[in-house]
Amino acid sequence: MLSLIALLPLAALAAPRPAAPPRVDASTVQGKVMAGYQGWFRCPGDAWNIGWVHWSRDAKRIAPETLTFEMWPDMREYAPKRRYPAPGFTMPDGKQAELFSSEDYATVRTHFEWMRDHEIDGAWLQRFVVGLPGAPLENQHASFTRVGENVRKAAAATGRVWAIAYDVAAMPIDRTFDVLTADWKRTVDSGVTSDPRYVHEKGLPVALIWGFYRNNRSNFMNPELANRLIDFFKADGPYRAYLIGGGDWDWRRHDDPAWQAYVRRFDAYCIWNIGNYTLDDQKRKHASTQMWEGDREELGKSGVDWIPTVYPGFGWDNLTRQKPGATTIERRKGEFYWEQFVTLARMKQRSVYLAMFDEVDEGTALFKVSDTPPVEAHFDTLEGMPSDWYLRLTREGIRMLRGRRRVTERIPVRPEAR
Repeated sequence: MLSLIALLPLAALAAPRPAAPPRVDASTVQGKVMAGYQGWFRCPGDAWNIGWVHWSRDAKRIAPETLTFEMWPDMREYAPKRRYPAPGFTMPDGKQAELFSSEDYATVRTHFEWMRDHEIDGAWLQRFVVGLPGAPLENQHASFTRVGENVRKAAAATGRVWAIAYDVAAMPIDRTFDVLTADWKRTVDSGVTSDPRYVHEKGLPVALIWGFYRNNRSNFMNPELANRLIDFFKADGPYRAYLIGGGDWDWRRHDDPAWQAYVRRFDAYCIWNIGNYTLDDQKRKHASTQMWEGDREELGKSGVDWIPTVYPGFGWDNLTRQKPGATTIERRKGEFYWEQFVTLARMKQRSVYLAMFDEVDEGTALFKVSDTPPVEAHFDTLEGMPSDWYLRLTREGIRMLRGRRRVTERIPVRPEAR
């Protein structure tokens, strides 16, 4: 036997490699399950070198009392040179605690590899209007442009798709239209939306705008601005897009006819359901999904596609300086998240917005976070589940939506299995 093996070529002895995941079709947004991607984390020593952005309310210092995030990322798979020591924080085993910067391509590439490995189609890259040229925080633009390039390259390398999701939060209402539309023109003119990995629909690039919330103190919107934006994106010419509006989960309850009218002008409407929950008899929290059937039916009457959001849980105790657990929507080891996939599978819904891939600030992160975070401050954990648990649940949920797994109310995988 040994002599026979010695005569065989090495290729014959090697284990067969698994087939590479197929590249996602970028010609349509229909049937896509894509994750919101903030990409807003920065650390001292990265390309921007401005400090602990989105990790701390004090960019120059990170400490238990300055934290603005709820979950500590699992840093074990990041490139060693792309891990930034967080002074004053140690892991339970005594090792220095580290964080990442979205400025680093290797980090964004790692995130997109996780998307690929768990069958997530791609990412909605958040682009905050307040940080664009002509806006109050335009000094952020160069940094976020670099993150956008990281996303483009990572999507190409992993076969994922991506699209821009504008967010009008904190933007003065009188400047929103000019700043946002000028950025879209620059984006189109520079060829970004012609990228082979940029999502299109009916031959048009897709654009999503978050912020269609009524009477929201940080998202300044009214029907006049909404209609101006819709008119711009629907006008014939080089800047026309397939426009998705993102806003209120209770939009059908608005009694203003002008609000009702403009929602029906979008090509698609994506509801922001995060924080919307109900309590059962045992006071357990469940994502509110009872309006979903009616939403889809009502929008369909106007030819508007409906895109729901699903989220794994929530919490922003550190961000809002509240007592530990005061704002938590418990994940219940994945049950909270899985129930939403079950509802959508029974509805035979195929397009879904995952909220969010990397949002540790509000405790909705789907990517790998630590169940054993630093001991110096309060952090939400995964309740004993492995760091990739929510990526795995996402993968199985997507398979259920696509008929590759039967619909089951019980989570069909176990933590110890891969």
